[in-house]
Amino acid sequence: MAKISYYTEEGLNKLRNELNEMKTKGRTEIARQIAEARDKGDLSENAEYDAAKDAQGMHEMKIAKLEEILSNARVIDESSMDTSQVSVLSKVKIKNRKNGMEVTYTLVSEEEADLKAGKISVGSPIGKGLLGKKVGETTEIKVPAGMMEFEVLDISRFSE
Repeated sequence: MAKISYYTEEGLNKLRNELNEMKTKGRTEIARQIAEARDKGDLSENAEYDAAKDAQGMHEMKIAKLEEILSNARVIDESSMDTSQVSVLSKVKIKNRKNGMEVTYTLVSEEEADLKAGKISVGSPIGKGLLGKKVGETTEIKVPAGMMEFEVLDISRFSE
């Protein structure tokens, strides 16, 4: 059974646009490459043709994967979100207990994660460690650099 993933409206639209781009421009470009390679003669010894056919197979595989993701994607209704504890699409302000540094992250699906934009995956070590926590709670999270202790300072909705 496929895994249901939760997205923001913006993230879901981005995936839909990417799929549309792959189905239109991507397929057209690969068809052009195959036609060019075919025009170069004997297909049994044509490395360009083989490479173009391989690229076509990979492209179609990516399209199928995106279609599967989209068929199991759900948009979270932010108005019904419980901000008393950290969940998917929560905007969480945390404080590193060791150095006092405060950061704000939004917990999103793996496909939407973008650290530069402050969006971390719910599947990341910090994302997993924060899920279900409430304001004032502390949590120790094992990250590649070792154990880190964070305190949850604030929880709000993604759009706030």
